[in-house]
Amino acid sequence: MDRIVKPLVIPIFIPHLGCPHQCAFCNQAIITHEKDPLPDKDVIDKVVARYLQYKGKRESVELAFFGGNFLGLSQETILWLLEMIKPYICEGKIDSIRFSTRPDTITKETLDLISPYPISAIELGVQSMNDRVLKSSNRGHTGKDTTQAMGLLKDYRVKIGVQVMVGLPQDTETSLFESTKKIADLSPDFARIYPLMVLKGSSLAQWYNQGKYQPLTLEEAVRLVKEMCHIFTAADIAVIRMGLQASEMMEDTSMVIAGPWHPAFGHLVFSEMLFDKVCNSMDQGRFKSCERILMVHPKSASRLRGDKNMNLQKLATRYPGFKFIIRLDECMPLQTVDVFENYGKEKGK
Repeated sequence: MDRIVKPLVIPIFIPHLGCPHQCAFCNQAIITHEKDPLPDKDVIDKVVARYLQYKGKRESVELAFFGGNFLGLSQETILWLLEMIKPYICEGKIDSIRFSTRPDTITKETLDLISPYPISAIELGVQSMNDRVLKSSNRGHTGKDTTQAMGLLKDYRVKIGVQVMVGLPQDTETSLFESTKKIADLSPDFARIYPLMVLKGSSLAQWYNQGKYQPLTLEEAVRLVKEMCHIFTAADIAVIRMGLQASEMMEDTSMVIAGPWHPAFGHLVFSEMLFDKVCNSMDQGRFKSCERILMVHPKSASRLRGDKNMNLQKLATRYPGFKFIIRLDECMPLQTVDVFENYGKEKGK
């Protein structure tokens, strides 16, 4: 089977633009490390030219407006930005446009405004479906706004993404999973899950310094996001990102004050999932020998081993006296593992 090549995505960041207020957890200038909020034509031209060099064999190219509230911009600004991309579309250099926006900006009027342009995907900053949680973070929209936005977008025939957060103030494990299930019931096409970080300059940073907010530990965040992934996967919703993009800024402890930061957060979650699968097979199986072959696709091998071989260490602790041998098979589906007995064929290797 031929491997599906993902489109080249060219990111254009518009931090805070179109946002009616600043959410308690937000500091987009840190997340996107952009100082000038509105990119001009020269900036966009340079970004597009740089990214087009990386196209390679990819057939499609998308330009993405991220970091702000795109449909919250003035109509003039929305059209100005879209018109700047139009020449690239006419020349065949860019195939489509995508952007992120708040649920309460999705209206028939805003969708009619952008309908002449090739919009391939719209991502909603949902964060939560719990109104108490949304209010505590000063989001300014409700779960009902998200439901209504999803209904309008279904008629618009565009791919719908949702951005959700874990670790929000006033959220609990119960309300988090209830919220995730409500989002899954709305049937978006894909999801991004972001653990909440305490960023300098945010209201959350003040609450943290005052002892009014306690961020999740890395272990807690991985466990919760793993369960959120299971909910989305069961509903056939692709989780395309877990954790914030790694950057020098995110490694700066003067900017990112606290929170479950890890440069490969998604890797940790996938690793936990594979560990669970091995444990389920071990607990259900009836084996005669003490050696187990763990068969995985080569691209899943590092996930199976875990960060710094942590999964192998945990397996050794949980199942003392057993030996685990990893073997690779390119025919195995990604993110799956088969566990079976070693009948002596591996001895001496």
